[in-house]
Order: sequence, then C-alpha cells, then structure tokens
Amino acid sequence: MTSKPQHTPPRVPPLSRATVAETALRLLNETGLDKLTVRAIAQELDVKAPALYWHFKNKQELVDEMATEMYRRMTGEGAEHPAGALPWRERLLLANRSLRRALLAYRDGARVFSGSRFTGTDHAAQTEAHLQGLVAAGFDLPQAVRATSTAFAYTLGFVTEEQGVHPAPGERREGYDVAERAARMADYPLTAAAGTQLFEDYDTHFEEGLQLILDGIAARYGIA
Repeated sequence: MTSKPQHTPPRVPPLSRATVAETALRLLNETGLDKLTVRAIAQELDVKAPALYWHFKNKQELVDEMATEMYRRMTGEGAEHPAGALPWRERLLLANRSLRRALLAYRDGARVFSGSRFTGTDHAAQTEAHLQGLVAAGFDLPQAVRATSTAFAYTLGFVTEEQGVHPAPGERREGYDVAERAARMADYPLTAAAGTQLFEDYDTHFEEGLQLILDGIAARYGIA
C-alpha cells in the first residue's frame, strides 16, 4: 500500500506591521480606502481580525503605516533624489513630481497620505537633505519649511481632485463627461467652457499650477 504524497502548505509570511501594510496597499487598489477593512486584510493574510490589533490599534494607525510604506517606496533604492547642488526650483519640481507619481500609483493614494503621520524616522534623512538644499539656495529655515509644505499641499490637493475623476489609471468616474457638462451649463458659457480646464489634461494643469506656486515663492521671498 502506497502512502499519499505529502503536500507542503504554502508559506505564510510572519505577521508584522510591514506585512499588514503591504497587504493593505495591495488591497487598496482593488477596494479603495472606504472599503478597505481590517477584516478583509485579515482574510487576505489568513488570520483572524483581532490578530491585526496587536500591531495597529485602529484603522488610522494602519493608514499611517500605509502612507509611510508608500513614502519608503517613493524614496527607496532606484528612486530619483534631488542632488545637493540642484537649484531650489528644480528641487521642488522634482520632489512634487515624484510625489504625484507615487500617489497616482494607488487608488485613493492622495487620501491615504492626507493627514497621515509617518511612523518611525525613515523620512528624516530625505527631509534633512531637502531642507539643507533650500537653505543653501538662500532660504532661511522657516521659509524653506513654508515653501516645501505649500508645494506639498498643492500636490496633495491636486491629486485628491484628480483621483476623484480618475480613481485608477484608465478609469473615469461616472458623471465627469465634459461634453455633457457643457450642454447642461449652456446658460453659463464660461463655466461650461471651463470643464476642459478642470477635468482633462491633468499633466499639463499640474505643471502649470506648480510653476505658479514656485513663482509665488520666488516673489514672496525674493529668491531667484
């Protein structure tokens, strides 16, 4: 009598903050932030939901870790980082273009980042180098912080609105047909015509808006 072959069960990675956050980011693209639940993440990890609460007391703590993991990936090995001697405008352009790309890589990526608190100090080295670059370009520290945070808030807000129309690449939310909108607002010709400026060609509009922010920074602080 021959014995049945023994099948080794698939290896499940040890449960940790990192594995939970990575799983949550993977599910985020399928469900969106509102439908991302602890139960769904636990099911994906083949554990009971209470096991996750050993690592995260609530969903906001998990979202904080998700945002931190997004940042790690954005600034990790192979990512483009501002050079020490890069002019301040190019430094801020590069940082905010990279941020937008990172946010657009995830459904609701901007919402995950918005209001989240990074865990640990992984981000501190990049922040320090960035502020050093701006101070070397002529900003004092408060100006460097304000310039950075204003450009960041613009990018975050822009992508939040962009993902309201395009939740994921190639996907357009129902109700944002520009031609239909223009017909509906025919009695308000400027408002009707503004639809193409509001809901199309986001790459161009992002770049122009970012340049407006940088022009304002230069004018306000008198730094060329």
